[in-house]
Amino acid sequence: MEIEQYQSGQDFIGFVNNLCALEEDAAAMLSRQLETLRFRKGEVMLVQGSTCRYLYYINSGLVKTGFESKDSTFVMRFFAEGEMFTVLDSYLSQKPSTYEVVALEDTVITRISRPEMDKLRARFHHIETFFGKQVAMASVNMMGRIGEILEEQAAARYENFLKQNPDLVQRISLGDLASYLGITQVSLSRIRAGI
Repeated sequence: MEIEQYQSGQDFIGFVNNLCALEEDAAAMLSRQLETLRFRKGEVMLVQGSTCRYLYYINSGLVKTGFESKDSTFVMRFFAEGEMFTVLDSYLSQKPSTYEVVALEDTVITRISRPEMDKLRARFHHIETFFGKQVAMASVNMMGRIGEILEEQAAARYENFLKQNPDLVQRISLGDLASYLGITQVSLSRIRAGI
């Protein structure tokens, strides 16, 4: 992980502005609290069992969130450039995360710490509104993901993934895709052969 000076703070600010237009002083204060880091492919951004203390914006690259147990690996989500994310339950509760975050490509992220975001939320209504919208969207996405896993057949999950993420298919490994779908690579190969 390398910390660097990068124009990406503007990408983070632009993302926030798209959800909730910031006043100039709020944008300036937010910008001062951002740091940009570069992770190499395969590097762990958040270790399973540690506490998530940041809200992340991906400037370039791709990451996955998931967990590993003795018996299996499970990929919960993929996040690519232009997306903001955190490990929501750990971030909000400040308790250890059951998930890890791993860079799947060389990745540049901009982040803000929970204490700094809390200060900005308390001071600026627009930042509080933005944060509320982010939490609501993350919750809706999480519920959709859980529903998809519980209700849909593996072939339907694969087809939905292709429709919703056509640009990601070439960027992720078959192993990660199978783990995301909750199936083995052999099952994924059969599904792909049948489509």
